[in-house]
Amino acid sequence: MEKSGVTVSMVGNATVRRSFFLLVVLGITIFSGAAAMAQPADPLPSWTEGDLKQTIEQFVADITTAGSTHFVRPEDRIAVFDNDGTLWSEEPWVQGLFLEQLLRNAAARHPEVSEQQPYKAALAHDREFFETGGIRVMIDAVKAAMVELSREDFDAEVAKFFATARHPALDVPMSQTVYQPALELLDYLRANGFKTYICSGGGIDFMRVISADFYGIESEQVIGTSYRKELHEIDGRWELLTTSDLNPINNKDEKAINIDLHIGKRPLLVMGNAGGRGDIGMMNYSQGRKGVSLQLLIDHDDAAREFAYAEDDNASLNAAKKNGWRVISMKDDWSVIYPASDD
Repeated sequence: MEKSGVTVSMVGNATVRRSFFLLVVLGITIFSGAAAMAQPADPLPSWTEGDLKQTIEQFVADITTAGSTHFVRPEDRIAVFDNDGTLWSEEPWVQGLFLEQLLRNAAARHPEVSEQQPYKAALAHDREFFETGGIRVMIDAVKAAMVELSREDFDAEVAKFFATARHPALDVPMSQTVYQPALELLDYLRANGFKTYICSGGGIDFMRVISADFYGIESEQVIGTSYRKELHEIDGRWELLTTSDLNPINNKDEKAINIDLHIGKRPLLVMGNAGGRGDIGMMNYSQGRKGVSLQLLIDHDDAAREFAYAEDDNASLNAAKKNGWRVISMKDDWSVIYPASDD
């Protein structure tokens, strides 16, 4: 019996040892799985691994880590983005395409203006007229197209345009001309307590219609060019009607002025693009804040996947070099340009 007792004891100890070993292995497996699940997915998957991506992630970590010397309160985490050429392609100018359609619609309602410019060019799909005419021609076109529309009517025209419009070169819906890396950066910043804004030379009323759907930026966080409005009573209802009086164009230094007017704080982060010198002012304004800040400038250097263009004097890129702003090479820093097609 004693021998049998010893044998039983040994078998029991072996069983315990095997059970303990299995529990340890199982525990390691569960812990490893949980650790893997705890690791956050890459928030910027369309950004090429490298110094620029690391700079952005380190900047966000520094300003969001309590106790860090660079910590910034959530209420001061303001990020401002240009729109044309920064959040979506600006070749050709999307609002220009919309204005052509708006002019054609206006000419259909008033045939007597069909032979007058800019209606004539819009009816003939003469894009060269608008492109070579510069900003003054576009301003006149906006006046002609908008002056008789209420805000609700204008919003309806914008919605109608985006429901059917396709990019003339890319042949995709306009919603697919947004930059995927920019969308990821917007989401990443908001997930870390940033409030995101658009500050663009484009029309404020135009951008506000689609900013939430396209970028997750609410209409009240959009800054842009506007015309003076007047309040009129029409059929017993008070309406805001657009006048032909243009407020200062929201471009270059005016962007900094309007950021102060609409937000009242210097941006912690600004992202713009090289192509029209339009974002230098707000980048200078952002860099002037006390404490850390980050300025990102997109260089349109990818003719294969987007459109390659630059300023004659490289003013924006030169300013970036002088001031230490980070330049985003579309060719080298973005592995993907546009979202996956659902067309």
